[in-house]
Amino acid sequence: MSNDSNTEHQTSLQTVLNLIKKHRLVEDFVHKQDMPRHDLVETLVRKQNLVKMQQILNQLSSVEVSQILEELSPEDQLFVWDQINNERKELILQDVPISLIEALGKREYKNEKTSIKAFELHEGRLREIAINTREDLIKVKPVWIDMVNPSFEERVWVGAIFDVELPNPDKLNDLESSARFYIEDSNAVHLRSDFLLDKEDVSLSVPVAFILHQDTLFSLRKVDLPVFRLQRLRAMTQPNYVLDARDVLLDLYAADAEYSADALEDVYQGLRVVSKQVLSNNKIGEQADDTLTAIAHEEDLNGLIRRNVLDTRRAVSFLMRGKFLTKQQSEDAQQILRDIDSLDGHTAFIFDKINFLMDATVGFINNNQNKNVKRLTVLSVVFMPLNVLAGIGGMSEFSMMTQGIPWPISYTIFTIALCVIGWLTFLLLRFFEKREKSNSGERPV
Repeated sequence: MSNDSNTEHQTSLQTVLNLIKKHRLVEDFVHKQDMPRHDLVETLVRKQNLVKMQQILNQLSSVEVSQILEELSPEDQLFVWDQINNERKELILQDVPISLIEALGKREYKNEKTSIKAFELHEGRLREIAINTREDLIKVKPVWIDMVNPSFEERVWVGAIFDVELPNPDKLNDLESSARFYIEDSNAVHLRSDFLLDKEDVSLSVPVAFILHQDTLFSLRKVDLPVFRLQRLRAMTQPNYVLDARDVLLDLYAADAEYSADALEDVYQGLRVVSKQVLSNNKIGEQADDTLTAIAHEEDLNGLIRRNVLDTRRAVSFLMRGKFLTKQQSEDAQQILRDIDSLDGHTAFIFDKINFLMDATVGFINNNQNKNVKRLTVLSVVFMPLNVLAGIGGMSEFSMMTQGIPWPISYTIFTIALCVIGWLTFLLLRFFEKREKSNSGERPV
């Protein structure tokens, strides 16, 4: 490091140390004072110091911040780390030694947005390990570590303990299709699979990353999933339900296929309701928007289920081709594939049913529109001769033809004649309509 760089580094370090010292002095002073609105004063003073600290850290490069962190005490490291923008933390941690990462990892793992669960085998059942600090993971040999929305620091901490690189859940969708399943040089097996999340208001596929490394399964995702909760419940209550990390992974895929089957049953029920609306209501045009929306929702869910089971089939086939499974696990994998094959037939049937309901709905809408157009056509045909006669009645020749007859009488007779002609025209149209529809049995309009 050059003299100028060293001087700038020492200046930045001293500035940060002075702000930390000032922050603590002010906090101690405010705590000791008995004054009105004590909490408000303490909050304002604290915010002023933190804002100034954040401004200085934002002006420094990632390398400079990492160098400053290395020279601070563990307590000051945590304080300064909390003032760094979250978007910069990943860049900064790339330049610091593992010892500093471990020091930052001594805080609690769990918060309102993150969940890290570790499980070990105990008497044939999964048992959850309480994870509060990094040391809690070092003391045990977990068979499964489940991480929901982990931060970059947490992924680095856990990865450093087990010597494995954990991916970012935010970037799982960026992977190419061919990179979903691969083996690292360290023999760590990586899988990226989509799991179905079916809620009342929305349905979506959630990408999940799996890593099999040294008899431990790591799973990472953005949100919690019903499949994982079901798997934890079964493995924690049923003895010998899982025997190792591969059993956990296979059972997760089996539970995913089961969850997809349950979602298909919901699609069946939804389409059954729509079928009753479409086939038993001749006035479907009045509620066409709701009906088409319901059909589109079921079609989207059915598509997600089909994609989900396809992805599960690929993952299970990869495990079988790679010979990662025991003989019993291979038989379980074959059963999962058979279940998925049966689901494929159901999804294809539902697609056909959805297409039928969509065509039937559109057909009823068109039929009702045609009926409305036909009514308008009948009215126009009935009034067409009347319009011609009314035009004649308004001419001067009509007055000349009825000369000598009082105009109230002549126009009364003319109006009665118009009504008779209009009624005769309507009866004539009804007669032709009955003749055309006598064989179909359809009620005339």
